[in-house]
Parts: sequence; structure tokens; C-alpha cells
Amino acid sequence: MPVELELHNVPLPLSAPFRIAGHVFEAMPATVVTLRDGPYTGRGEAAGVYYNDDHPGAMLATLEALRPRIEAGLDRATLRTLLPAGGARNALDCALWELEAQRAGVPVWKLAGLEGVRPLLTTFTVGADDPDVMAGHAAAYAQARALKLKLTGDPALDAARVHAVRARCPAPWIGVDANQGYDAATLPALLPALLEARVSLLEQPCARGREDTLDGIERPLPFAADESILDLAELETRHRNFDVVNIKLDKCGGLTEGLLMAARARALGKRVMVGNMCGTSLAMAPAFVLGQYCDVVDLDGPIFLAADRTPAVRYADGHIFCDDTVWGPEAMP
Repeated sequence: MPVELELHNVPLPLSAPFRIAGHVFEAMPATVVTLRDGPYTGRGEAAGVYYNDDHPGAMLATLEALRPRIEAGLDRATLRTLLPAGGARNALDCALWELEAQRAGVPVWKLAGLEGVRPLLTTFTVGADDPDVMAGHAAAYAQARALKLKLTGDPALDAARVHAVRARCPAPWIGVDANQGYDAATLPALLPALLEARVSLLEQPCARGREDTLDGIERPLPFAADESILDLAELETRHRNFDVVNIKLDKCGGLTEGLLMAARARALGKRVMVGNMCGTSLAMAPAFVLGQYCDVVDLDGPIFLAADRTPAVRYADGHIFCDDTVWGPEAMP
């Protein structure tokens, strides 16, 4: 069914610089896709995957080149064959989901096979910094019941970071994200500190493409794949050294692929996590649907922005909730 396509990029400055292993971010610009069919509208937002040079400028150009094909009408199954995994496909896929929901007059979550949605316990992320600074930032999340700490690959400094946060925050669940910062020589030195600090998850300890460095390393706590597993095809070939799969819609190319990945990860005996590449509530909304199927949820992106959209997802008591006014049949773009 023919549609009208609108494309634009938004700068999305952060409220403060955010540091991970090897990178400092001051903004997370995104591409927004809008599809119009008379009274019906579908929208999707994607930041892309920075470590694959998948950025909004390239995403916008990719989608603009496909304008005639998109405006002629396509479905989500066809889209999976038309574009590779990544931000451009994510933004368009999510726009197709909302458009389908508006045409049908039902919530997206119902189209995704759910009977309803519930608030999800989400992690609140603390960027890498001096240990005392990180402890202060973690404690400032007064409502947080789960924290995710960014590490940088220095075993001694990272150990001090997790111990400082645990000392200030004795109750919350804690996971850590190494963002590819460790290798076979340095990782064993970190693991005892994580156990002492009651850390429950280690995300992406090794470099993408170097998953073999984890061979022979005992996993005394669950290891999660983020950069190592982008989409369904990589899940099949790279799951061996991981216990948890972190699905991000910008990586896998949309909610359609994300749901397929969650089902396949379960079949492989893995736990499932949903994450984000930052973004507004429009980016969190489809991830919130996927999160209903997940064991671990990391959907705190909007809290780092200088400004979010309205209406927005809601954070309360350490949980995130997204209603249909944000994205779906009741949304008003």
C-alpha cells in the first residue's frame, strides 16, 4: 500500500558527556522515519551503531536512495531482505510496526503476540569515571533497583569502581559493561573483584571478532554478548562463549528481527537482554515491547538527553513504562 515518506535527523545532545571504554559521547544524533497513509502514521527512530560507522548521515542517505521503493509500499518481511541489519532498517521497521498498529487500531504489543504489557525493571547506567565519582552518580539514582557500570579495561581501576559503587549502593542489582575492554591476559584479574562486589552480569568483556579469547576462561558470573552479536545470523555463530544475549534494535535492524532473536536465544538456552544506543522515548518504545520477553532490561537512554520527546516513557520505582500514547494506535506525532 503506497505511503508518504518523511526523513530527518535530530542532534540529540546529552545533558553531560558520557564515557565508556575508548569513547566519550556528547550527543547521540538519530535518524527519524515517518510513514504517512492518510490518517495513519508510523514512526521509528535510530541512532545506528557507532563502532560499525553506522551513523545518521549514512542512514539518511541509505533510506533516501530507497524512497521510491519505500513509498510504493513494503512489509516488514520484505524489508528484512531489502536492507542489512543496522540503524536504517531499524528506523524503517519500527515505523512499519506503528503504521500497522494504527491501521489495525490495536497496540503494537498485541501485534507482537503479547496479552498486555507490564512495567519493566530497568538498569540505570553510570559512565566510567573516578571510583568516588561513579559511586556518587550511582547513589544519585535514588529510585534505582538495578545499576549498570561502564568499565574501561584497567583491572585495578575497574575493581575500585565496582567496590566504590557497591559500598555506596548495597542493595541494587549490579551489572558491568566492559565495552570490549578486556582480553585473555587481563580479564582473569577482574573477575574476583566482580564476585566480591556481588556483580551479577559482565557485558562484552572481549573485542568483537575476538570471542576466542574467552575460550578456557571460567565464567563465575554470566557473560553477555553485545558488540559480539548484532543480529540473528551472528547469534547462530557466536553464542558459544556467552550466557546472555543483549539485543539492541539499532544493531539487529528493528523490532521484527529483535523478536526473532529473543525466541532463538531462548531455544539455545540463553538468557535475553534488551539494550539501547541512547535515543528518545520514540526509540525506547519498540524496545519496551521486546523487553516484555527479556530477563534483563537496559532502557534508560532518555535520561541522558538534554531533552526528551512528549509524551514520553515514564520512570518510577526503578521501572520503565511506555503507554500507547508514546508509540502505537493512540500516538499523535
